[in-house]
Amino acid sequence: MGRRTIGAPAAQRVVERIVIESVDLEGQGVGHADGKVIFVAGALTGEVVDVAVMREQPRYAKAKAIAWHKSSADRVEPRCPHFGVCGGCSLQHASDQAQIAIKQRALEDALAHIGQLRPLMMLSPMRGPSFGYRSRARLSVRWVDKKNQLLIGFRERGTWHVAQMDRCEVLLPRVSGLLPHFKALISGLSVVRDIPQLEVAVGEPEAVFVMRHLAPLSEQDLEACRAFENRWGVQIWLQPKGPATAAPVSPPARPLTYGLGAFDLQMPFSPVDFTQVNFPINRVLVKRAIDLLGVEADHRVADFFCGLGNFSLALARKSKSVVGIEGSQALTDQAAANARVHGLADRLSFSRLDLFRVDLAWLDGLGPFDRVLIDPPREGAQALSLALAEQSQQGRAPQRLVMVSCNPATLARDAAILVHQGRYVLSQAGVVNMFPQTAHVESIAVFDLLSRDSHQTTTSAAPAGC
Repeated sequence: MGRRTIGAPAAQRVVERIVIESVDLEGQGVGHADGKVIFVAGALTGEVVDVAVMREQPRYAKAKAIAWHKSSADRVEPRCPHFGVCGGCSLQHASDQAQIAIKQRALEDALAHIGQLRPLMMLSPMRGPSFGYRSRARLSVRWVDKKNQLLIGFRERGTWHVAQMDRCEVLLPRVSGLLPHFKALISGLSVVRDIPQLEVAVGEPEAVFVMRHLAPLSEQDLEACRAFENRWGVQIWLQPKGPATAAPVSPPARPLTYGLGAFDLQMPFSPVDFTQVNFPINRVLVKRAIDLLGVEADHRVADFFCGLGNFSLALARKSKSVVGIEGSQALTDQAAANARVHGLADRLSFSRLDLFRVDLAWLDGLGPFDRVLIDPPREGAQALSLALAEQSQQGRAPQRLVMVSCNPATLARDAAILVHQGRYVLSQAGVVNMFPQTAHVESIAVFDLLSRDSHQTTTSAAPAGC
């Protein structure tokens, strides 16, 4: 499972023969002992393990598996030598099929326990490459005087230390292969102690590395960066403060794009824009979401939390008009520019608004929609769900909603609002394996407007506790 983290807490005690009952949203095995819940890093459902307890609380304990009496058939050898130390991945010890099952169980449990809901139908999981898929990453950078060494990588599991990484199996191979060379580059800069972060953004076909720096680079530093760009065929950007300050070392910057071939779209984006990390899965997700919406040529559609138009432009290919709303002005501007590039500006309108503070009056003011797509951040879409639920009770709501979520807990909360306070039924739901090898659960849910004499199938209240 890798070396022990320097400075990490020592084991407090050993507990033998813990039966692992499930795996939680953080990829930890869950068992019980001594009247409390034990969360076990590195354990899978059905295994019987001895554990070293690393942290003790009155109602639960955090532990790591140290010996196996019974192993799961789903256990595999982790591909990455840093697994168990690096916090970037938590499920490399589980087969691909087991990872999907863990995430689907997490979604179903959240809907049942938080939302008191059961979908009428579970969708087949969306899956793609298991390794070498990640086109975006934010890596920590730290110079360690005691080791006279630069570290670039994700944080170590459970600490603020930077994992010592020579490669990363989930990053695109082109990016992973450059990590040792970036260590050499940054180690030679005069501001080596003032660079805390390296952000990666890969498009088609360009790759950009955004270097966050707390002190100005010297002219010699800039020349070293330009030489690196020429040698390895990448772009380096510098970011002295917030994302808006990011700029290329060698202007003009070559554009980054990603494709949505099913809709004849090539989407430009900035290396500091939010985009999905897994382009193959994103292409599948966009097509599946639009198919599930059942968009027709005369429909008026809303895309809430639209970002740079990932769904909006594809929706405009299928519908009469699309209204996109996003909280970031930079993303809204990029979405509008993308619409103009593709000749879709007459079908699309974009505006910036804090969607965490909306209400029914605002929603009614937008006019009627036939379909709505919602793709919120981890915080979910509570205010918007409340407005849609109230609108549905008054007979003015869209017939179908599709919600794409990166957090099963907030999806379940919002689903409960739409169903229990509104007139919607949770007709379909399923997982999207956007982040293989991690415990991150992306999911999609479909809500249909109920007739007055229909009702949603619900589960009974979940018992208290884990």
